[in-house]
Order: sequence, then C-alpha cells, then structure tokens
Amino acid sequence: MGVPQPARLQDGREPVRTSSRLIYFSSASENTSRFVSKLGREVARIPLYAKDAPLLATRPFVLVVPTYGGTGGEGSVPKQVIRFLNNPQNRELLRGVIGAGNTNFGDNYCLAADIIAAKCQVPHLYRFELMGTPDDVARVNKGLDTFWTRLSQTQK
Repeated sequence: MGVPQPARLQDGREPVRTSSRLIYFSSASENTSRFVSKLGREVARIPLYAKDAPLLATRPFVLVVPTYGGTGGEGSVPKQVIRFLNNPQNRELLRGVIGAGNTNFGDNYCLAADIIAAKCQVPHLYRFELMGTPDDVARVNKGLDTFWTRLSQTQK
C-alpha cells in the first residue's frame, strides 16, 4: 500500500510525482545541482519557480538543500523548499537532510539543513561547501548507501 496521492492540486495543476530517493533544491547558481549530478544517482529537483508544477514525493527520500544568506538564520531555508515541505505527503516521506553551504556564512553554514532536520525530526546527514569536493561526493554516496540499508533493516 502506497501513500495516497491527490489527483490535482487546489489550483488544478497536476503535481510532478517522483520516486527518487534523493530530492534537491538548487538556486540559479546551480552549485547544489552540480554537486548532486556528480553523485550519479536518480534525483528529482524541487522547481525553482512558483509557476512550475510542484514536486510530489511518492517514497522515502533524503533532501539536499542549500542555505541562503540571512542574519540570524532568517531566510536561510529557500521558499521553494518550504513550499515543498508544506505538502504533508512530502514532509511525511522525508528521512534525512544533506546541507550545502558556504563557510563565509559563519554560524549560518548549512543552517537550512539544521532547521529542516530539527523541524521535521530527521537527521542532518552531511554538510558540504558550494559544489563539494571529490571526497564529499564519495562520502555522500557511501553514506547514502549505508543510511538506506540501515533504514530498511530497522523498518522490518
């Protein structure tokens, strides 16, 4: 039995459904997108523009999210990600968060992932800077494999 899926949104648009286990948001800078593409996994992108059909997760996933600048953390979580997680089905299927950021943000480095992990009560699995390094790619791939294996064992 799967998660019930609404046929249409309130505004009449059909959501884009994804069974990807890795969902990400990337701003126009494409830094997060470039990192995620190096992972070589099936991924789905949260739409950049509100006019685009929203994304609807159909199975458990890990979210990769950049942090936007902002003093004291205000505005750290991209509005598009907030909209995505405001859908109860998406929020229910979230299993972990990976943060992208810029160490120039100081204490706000990867803060969006911290905020989402705390609010949704899921683990903040990893942090990487800007487009990540080859070591980041290897660690995230290994970590995701381990994470999904452990999760599948605990849900039996």
